[in-house]
Parts: sequence; C-alpha cells; structure tokens
Amino acid sequence: MKIAIERADLLKALGHVQSVVERRNTIPILSNVLMSASDGKLNFVATDLDIEISESADASVDAPGDITAPAHTLYDIARKLPDGAQVSLKINNDERLDVDAGRSHFTLPLLPAGDFPKMTADGFTHEFDMPAADLRRLIDKTKFAISTEETRYYLNGIYIHAHDGVLRAVATDGHRLALSETPLPNGAGGLPGVIVPRKTVAEIRRLIDGMDDDISVAVSDAKIRFSLSGAVLTSKLIDGTFPDYERVIPRNNDRELVIDNKVFADAVDRVATISAEKSRSIKLSLSKDNLSLLVNNPESGNAHEDLMVDYGSEDLEIGFNAKYLLDVANQIEGRDATFMLDGPASPALVRDSEDKDSLFVLMPLRV
Repeated sequence: MKIAIERADLLKALGHVQSVVERRNTIPILSNVLMSASDGKLNFVATDLDIEISESADASVDAPGDITAPAHTLYDIARKLPDGAQVSLKINNDERLDVDAGRSHFTLPLLPAGDFPKMTADGFTHEFDMPAADLRRLIDKTKFAISTEETRYYLNGIYIHAHDGVLRAVATDGHRLALSETPLPNGAGGLPGVIVPRKTVAEIRRLIDGMDDDISVAVSDAKIRFSLSGAVLTSKLIDGTFPDYERVIPRNNDRELVIDNKVFADAVDRVATISAEKSRSIKLSLSKDNLSLLVNNPESGNAHEDLMVDYGSEDLEIGFNAKYLLDVANQIEGRDATFMLDGPASPALVRDSEDKDSLFVLMPLRV
C-alpha cells in the first residue's frame, strides 16, 4: 500500500473512528485501525467488538492495499502535524508503516488486515431517515439519566421506540427519568423498543455534532446502524428488557410550582456547597409563593436561601439530590421550569415551559 492524503482529511477520519478504540486491549489487533486503500479513497474501520465505525477520506492511491496500524498513535501523529501537511503512508521492506510529512518521519508496527474482526451488518428490519438535529435533541435531553450501574445493565443506555405517532427516547437510573420525543420518521412505524448502549450514544452524538443533514438509521433485533455523510456506525444493542417506565411517570400530581429556572439552579448550586458529598441532599420547603432551599450538614454547617415563586397549593417539604436537580435544570431551555408535586414521598414531574416534547421525573429523598 502506498498513498498520499491531506493531513486535515486524515485527522478528520481518524478522529471519528479512533475514539471507539479502548486504550487498553487484551486483543492486540483491537488497538489498531483497519485502513483499506483503493479507487482514490482510504477507508478507516475501528471496533471494540461491540461498536464498529467506518469512514472514508479522499486520497491519492499509488498502490492499493489493506493494513492495520495503531489507532491512537496514528491519530496523535496526524493531530501534531502542521496544518496543510501532505501525509504519505506506505509499507516498507520490513513490513512496517512509514508515515512521512515534510521533514517528519515515523515508522509504525503493523498487524495483518485479515485478522481484523468485522461486524456483520444484516437482518435489519426497520430502516428510516431522520434529521440529525432531531436525533441530537433526543440524545441531549435524555443521556444524563443513563445508569452507570453495571448490575442493572438494561438501564445502561437509551430506550428508543415508536409510541403513538412519535419516536420516543427514555433513560433512567432508578433515581431520575428523562423522556423526549420527536415526530415519527417515515419507515419507523412499528419500531420495536431497543436499548442503545451508553458508549454508542456518546459516539453517535459526537459524529452528528453540528450536522444539519438527515441520517439513516437501521434497526434489527440485535444491532443498530447509523449512516451519515461518509461515516457508518454499527453497534450491538443491549440484550435486556427496559422497565415499564410509564408506571413511574406521575399522572395525578396537582401541586404546581413554577419557577425561574436559572434563578433556581443558581440557588441550588449555592446552598448545595454545604450538602454532604455522598447524598447531596437538599430540602425544598414550599409555602404561598415562596420556596426555601435548606441544607443541614452536621459536619459542614447549614445553608438557607428563599426564592419568590409561583405556588398556590398547600405547604410542602420535600427533599431531592441537588446534583439531580441541577442536571434537570440544565435541560430546561425556557425561562421557567414547572414542577408538578404531590407529597414528600412521591416523585416530582418536571416540564420545560418551552419544550412540550420532553419531561423529567425526580424521585424524592428523605431529609
């Protein structure tokens, strides 16, 4: 193999694929990126056996071929080369990869391309196109609630499914729940519920950052594939049953609290300075048009702040994890956040004044 490629094209493609490669691998070839050169294109593939990303870049191909080289090392080289550099990649007589750019020269070890694992991508039962902005929004509104508990593996991702004419995304860790939906794309009708793993969510979000085009999505019982402007991400799905999230969304909460979201978030952040590191608990004490934020920590002291709010129901005291309150506040786009409350032991329903397609549920704490 012998090719020449612009540094910017090499960096962009490697930047997209190398992030899926784990820094530590017990299988050496999984630390490598597969590069296939032919017909004026250089195609890159990286995998961790659960996710596979491929992307192509324009290149001047003098001798076609397939090789695998260390993904992170090659990316770091490309990243540190000067803008506008022309990069030459060729296999030398020692069966190693020579990387040349200007006066810089590197030699990297290779592993056989034939040993590189390929992920099968067939059997997709549902295929549809959707705007990248819609997928980006579904991810951004829900990803913060994905569980990190490996024992509850079925919560380690975003649950995506068709529901009453919309495409709905849901994530929960048992302490909070985030739900967002968008109009159902053509071809997505009857889409079964699938759980997209946390790492896949992060990778596709990075790939579609700033994109305005449509992306193609294909789903099977075991895999999901995203195709977009030269890049393809294929991932295994989480093999598990997502819980019946509808049961935990409160439907009869009738105590309405409307509050300026930024004022609320800033106040929560201030009083939480005193809260215990482990529980991060904060008490909300509500009375007519007034909210008191209270923290009592025997080791660190006390904190208290009053806010003017729109609240006309019975007095109520309820506790929450301050971090979870701030996570939800970060998702509110409008000026006001609306909390629908019931009692001190009942979950709270939170909505955004400017976003009718998303909702959040917070479980209370004893304080």
